[in-house]
Amino acid sequence: MSEFVQYDLTQTLIPHLDRHLALALLNHLTELDTPLYSIEQLQKAQYELVKGTNMIDYAKQLAEQVKGMDGVDDAMPDFARLRAEALQKTEALQKSAEPVLKVIENPEVADRLKGAVDKQRNMELLQKEYNLTLDQVNALYHYGHYQYTYGGYEGAASYLYHFLILSPSHDLNLSAHWGKLCSNILCGEWDAALSEIKDLRDFIDNPQTVDQAKPNVQLQARTWLLHWSLFVFFNHENGRQALLELFLSPAYLNTMQTAAPHLLRYVVAAAILGRTAAGAKATPSVLGSRTIRDPIKEVTKIVMMEEYHYADPITGFLKDLYGDFDFEGAQERLRVAEQVLENDFFLNGFTADFLENARWLRCGRAGARGWLMLDLDGPDSDFSKRLNLSSEDGEKWIVNLIRDSRLGIDAKIDLQANMLHISRPHQTPTATLIETTRSLAFRSQAIHYAMSKKDQVERGGAGGAPGGGRGGRAQGGAPRQNQTHGQGQTPQQQQQQQQTSTAAAVTQEA
Repeated sequence: MSEFVQYDLTQTLIPHLDRHLALALLNHLTELDTPLYSIEQLQKAQYELVKGTNMIDYAKQLAEQVKGMDGVDDAMPDFARLRAEALQKTEALQKSAEPVLKVIENPEVADRLKGAVDKQRNMELLQKEYNLTLDQVNALYHYGHYQYTYGGYEGAASYLYHFLILSPSHDLNLSAHWGKLCSNILCGEWDAALSEIKDLRDFIDNPQTVDQAKPNVQLQARTWLLHWSLFVFFNHENGRQALLELFLSPAYLNTMQTAAPHLLRYVVAAAILGRTAAGAKATPSVLGSRTIRDPIKEVTKIVMMEEYHYADPITGFLKDLYGDFDFEGAQERLRVAEQVLENDFFLNGFTADFLENARWLRCGRAGARGWLMLDLDGPDSDFSKRLNLSSEDGEKWIVNLIRDSRLGIDAKIDLQANMLHISRPHQTPTATLIETTRSLAFRSQAIHYAMSKKDQVERGGAGGAPGGGRGGRAQGGAPRQNQTHGQGQTPQQQQQQQQTSTAAAVTQEA
């Protein structure tokens, strides 16, 4: 058994996954160059998962492999009978769904149904014009679900999609969304899967029934969504950003800390993979949540908070680098993290990008903390070794470091002393002044606009605007002040006082 098995999360993730999704994780373990488990253990685990599905032929193949192993029942199922029963049930479900299929395959009907927002009206339309009942519509769900159980993922996604257009049932719709998400994942349809994550999140956060609103039900549903979404977020083009949006939102962050702290590994990985320069503009939201301006900073706080509940070389790297400022410890963590990344189902395709970004972060952090000189010579202080690179690759990496300005640091090589100097330039007083006064022009325009608006309102009020007008107090408006020229103040003093108070309010708001 490999020494890295202690960092494997497969057994922790599987209880929160569907059998078909969990099977993908086991298949990945069988393909590793350095196996974490024995082949017998993996084959038995695969068989235990598959025999609970209707993938009869696959179960028969695995049964032949595990036959005679310890802990496996010698009496194998009658696969011929099971296969015949599965075919018979498939034909029956297909027949029951045919009436609905014939209707929705009509392009005109399909367009009318897709354009309708009220599903109850869809059902009334089907009942009135096509004599279809709710049970016949539900047959689409049952047929799609059964197709999923025997591995017909494309068909399942299609039938569940049409069912969701028609069905007014909250419980069946929620189940259909889960099934469609799984089907889209296993078909590799990442855009459709990301859309399903949005829909499921809306269902979970805005429950439609009393049972769905129970705290324990919501906690379980959010836990499932966090685990299932990993398949999408590490395959979709914008998946890492979407992962941070979902996992760092208050409700789902609370869920992760309560029920699944091991998912912190993937939050750290997403933050490092999506690193940007300090001060860079936040990219638009993918899931419609708040954008994460500085994910490294936010994730580091969570890592420090949860280190007693979960820690591994990936989370430890961020803790050493940003929490303890232990650069040597961070580099040692990175060496171990490389193998952990290779073994992880979700992260193995991002190993090179992760290590590259981690090196950038390490050098940038070192420059910020005053790590100004590194000896490029000598066996104990070789910079290339610190970066876990060969001498040639290390030299290339250093050149790229100097060329790259995203870190906000200055780096140069002293060839005579054979030293690398890294520093973060200090901001000059002039730059500080410019940054401080940058928004003054905007604030001045805002004050001028507010004062002009106030004058227009006052002139309108003096002209006898009817009740509820823009200058009156009705409809939530502010009361007009000093409409007459009495009470001990001249008109010029009153106007000056109004302009001063308006400018102060606008400045404070800006």
